[in-house]
Amino acid sequence: MTSRQRLATRLGALALLTLGAALLCSQETWAQNPFPQLNMPNISINGKEAGEQQTFSTFLLLLGGLTMLSLAPYILAMCTAFIRITITLSFLRTAMGTQQVPPTQVLMGLALFLTMFVMAPVGEKINNEALQPYMAGKIPQAEFFAKAYSPIQDFMLYQTRDKDLLLFSDIARVKVKTRKEIPFYVLLPSYVLSEIKTSFEIGFLLYIPFLVIDMVVASVLMSMGMFMLSPMSISLPFKLLLFVMIDGWQLVIRGVVESFNTPR
Repeated sequence: MTSRQRLATRLGALALLTLGAALLCSQETWAQNPFPQLNMPNISINGKEAGEQQTFSTFLLLLGGLTMLSLAPYILAMCTAFIRITITLSFLRTAMGTQQVPPTQVLMGLALFLTMFVMAPVGEKINNEALQPYMAGKIPQAEFFAKAYSPIQDFMLYQTRDKDLLLFSDIARVKVKTRKEIPFYVLLPSYVLSEIKTSFEIGFLLYIPFLVIDMVVASVLMSMGMFMLSPMSISLPFKLLLFVMIDGWQLVIRGVVESFNTPR
């Protein structure tokens, strides 16, 4: 038996002795006090009538708050202007051929702040019509949630195509008379699909001027017999020069922000 094996054997025996002593102590303690006092949360169930049926308990509010925190990134990405802005900026970087410039962190930060800029009127409406009256005790919880959801619903409906709404309504077999009656589980995928379509259309328009520069540079290089030289490395400075001369960032950001339909 090696020294390592002997050491492991001794440690195992010591652990067994410690566990046995702990069990004996616990048995003596249990014999003296078979029902020790446990520190449990103070949870009680009574039959008292609630003053308001819509009022949630503290446990449910905590559970709902933790759930909303876990779903907050997905809500930010799916229910706001973040989808269109992110995809558009990604198309712009790919069309320019600058690889990782600007970095992904910079693009995501810019998309986040532009999303806050676009969604500011919606947030202000939620604050004035739902949050402040609820904090002042003027409206119940059910009315608070309804008024908080209404501005987001209006924003999503104004960006969503009727064709996409009909697609998911037919799949879910939901029949409604007006657009306001469309349930959230039908509205959300319809909105996401419409945003992806719109951002792809914007990306196609962004690609056209850069594609023309690539074709011109490739034609010039072929006419000069420079087949071994990559057209991308030659066209990149011209793309950057064109983008800077026309103030491309201002044009792209203005176009993306103004492409959102504002609820009337």
